[in-house]
Amino acid sequence: MPFSARARMAFLMTFAVYPVVVLYATIIGALTPGWEFWQRSLILVPFMASTIVFFIVPFITTRFGAFIAGKKKVAA
Repeated sequence: MPFSARARMAFLMTFAVYPVVVLYATIIGALTPGWEFWQRSLILVPFMASTIVFFIVPFITTRFGAFIAGKKKVAA
């Protein structure tokens, strides 16, 4: 059974977002020692949401659009 377009997008987003979350969390953790988790999350979430909307999603859709849509390439 083939994957749906949503499943393919989720697969790609997982691999694109995970390293960015780890990087941001590491940087914020180093800059905010002693802060509570919710305080760090309050800083992390806007950065992460902006990165996803303005960089990751456009990158994935332009480069992997055919894969996400499930279109087969036509031989020239």
